Amino acid sequence: MVRVVVAPDKFKGSLTAVEAAEAIAQGVRAADPAAEVTPCPVADGGEGTLDVLFAAGARRVDLRVRGPLSQRVDAWYAVLDGTAYIESARACGIEHVKPSPRTALAAHTYGVGELIAHALDSGARRIALTVGGTASTDGGAGMLLALGARILDAGGEQVGLGGGALRAVTEVDLTGVRDRLGDTVVRVATDVTNPLLGPRGAAAVFGPQKGATPTEVGELETALTAWAGALRRAGAPAIADHPGAGAGGGVAGGAMAALGARAESGFDLVVELTGVEDALRGADLVITGEGSLDSQSLDGKAPAGIAARARANGIAVLALAGRITLTADELAAAGITAATALVDHAPSVQHAQRHAFGLLRDQATALMRAWLDRDREATA
Repeated sequence: MVRVVVAPDKFKGSLTAVEAAEAIAQGVRAADPAAEVTPCPVADGGEGTLDVLFAAGARRVDLRVRGPLSQRVDAWYAVLDGTAYIESARACGIEHVKPSPRTALAAHTYGVGELIAHALDSGARRIALTVGGTASTDGGAGMLLALGARILDAGGEQVGLGGGALRAVTEVDLTGVRDRLGDTVVRVATDVTNPLLGPRGAAAVFGPQKGATPTEVGELETALTAWAGALRRAGAPAIADHPGAGAGGGVAGGAMAALGARAESGFDLVVELTGVEDALRGADLVITGEGSLDSQSLDGKAPAGIAARARANGIAVLALAGRITLTADELAAAGITAATALVDHAPSVQHAQRHAFGLLRDQATALMRAWLDRDREATA
């Protein structure tokens, strides 16, 4: 009997990681009804992380918070074993705005702070904050304001919300935040190593994805520079060049500076909770995947992390993705034996997105059958 671990990330815009795992599992069983299949959907700390945690048994807490442009949005977080898992994108995700130069400057993280405050008021003493997929580039200033920070301009007035407004910041008082937080332990889950400032920083790299033209990128860089300086003068650790501080438009940096957070791999955090390590013991095959297998997949994303763990245990790895831009050599170097892209089996990208579940199921069947044939030939 073949033991198969199915551990995909989400197929963004088409399937959650949980749905993708179910589609692949169905495909594996169609190829080998006797196979023992263990679905272990994973995430890397970005959008979709909470879906994976709920599948692992976390409790969902719903509330309404201020969205990235101060509109009210429905949001939620997860509670598991005394830890509150807060996904920044639930409050200030890019899906809540139509990205433009205006929104790039105006979007903020106040709602993230509201989620954290609610979790603290509900008794959480450990917070895990995921930061991918935000519409904001405010360095976490809105989040800290919601938690009691005072963020002031040269005249002693509270600055406005949004990354652009931080140009005026001269003073930050974190007393209220520290009193609110107490001895709560905060972890920041991120899948990138970008610093807050500079050519690899939050504004330069992620700003254009959020609607910023070169003009807004320059304004946001100036604003984040002022923000980092004000935090430093308030006694917070330096975050300008800290790896990962630029994640989530700098919300990771704000958490590091003011919440005492430590950054860690979002993938590692999720794996710790979902039983992937246990499932890998004794497995014969792992099937992973995500919406796009590309160069970013090799830098902290879930499929590469799964492949690395499987390879360390001598387990073969297959991958399925919406599209694949990696070469065969790059896939092999990542520990992936074979891979299939859904767009190669659909008349268009749009068709592949609309019919992702069925395509994923069918290609999982084909990939599994091919692997079984090769395995039989190798052992014959």
